[in-house]
Amino acid sequence: MTVYSTLDAALSHLSASTTRTPLAVLLAEDRVELKSSLDHLARIGFTEILLLGAVQPEPDAPEGVSLLSVPHRLTRLEDSIALLNRVIPAVAGRWIHYCFNAEYLYFPFLETRSISDALTFVEEERRQSVFTCAIDLYADDLSVAPGGVDRARACFDKSGYYAQTRHADGVPLPQQVDVYGGLRWRFEEHIPWDRRRIDRISLFIAAPDLQLDTDFQLRTPEHDTVSCPWHHNMTMCVCSFRVAKALRHNPGSRAHVTNFRWSGSEPFRWSSMQLMEHGFMEPGQWF
Repeated sequence: MTVYSTLDAALSHLSASTTRTPLAVLLAEDRVELKSSLDHLARIGFTEILLLGAVQPEPDAPEGVSLLSVPHRLTRLEDSIALLNRVIPAVAGRWIHYCFNAEYLYFPFLETRSISDALTFVEEERRQSVFTCAIDLYADDLSVAPGGVDRARACFDKSGYYAQTRHADGVPLPQQVDVYGGLRWRFEEHIPWDRRRIDRISLFIAAPDLQLDTDFQLRTPEHDTVSCPWHHNMTMCVCSFRVAKALRHNPGSRAHVTNFRWSGSEPFRWSSMQLMEHGFMEPGQWF
């Protein structure tokens, strides 16, 4: 692992690199499941990871991974987005995936194929981004895992999701949708209204003029589409403990959130097939 004192120093290294492999940017808001998040990125095929945030003490780099680490205090979502918007132009032309600690990117057939395999197919379909949904994970027993995070006994909501066409100034936007569900829907009284969507564009080809907003949309309409007009494209999921962690950490919600389980809960098998069976992601034409 290489530790940089400033983001500019790390970006100088990335800008000078000749590698075109996909880059993962891991935003560590704290150290909860930081190691498992790094290991997952390595396991699905990311060979270069930029770690920003709570990096002390320094984590071990997964085997075969070039890990660039920059300590930074991430107290607000806006802090993380601002850092990402500095990274994007520095790696123009490369695929970039961003996630937070205790989050795990899943794509179709992940168990036998790599992220590079998936993105090669996406590029063949002339797509520059991949639509993703954040699927909330949570501990099934808060008396055992009071922080809401338990990988061994993780659950997710198998129902309670909906999508609606996105509009701008009252006009429907083609192939763009707002998706809702999970813990943000069930505990919406504790979630600001502008943070309740679960759709993201968390995987895209970086460009010099591309920027990410705090609602996880890119600022170009084509990048924010689910698919092309003529057929379905591959979609992916980010399986995330982030909301469960926040609901159990924040004083305003902790006393009111005493159990995440409900009739729609299902144990998570850490399986891409399980996510496809529930319709959370699809392979499109990739088989």
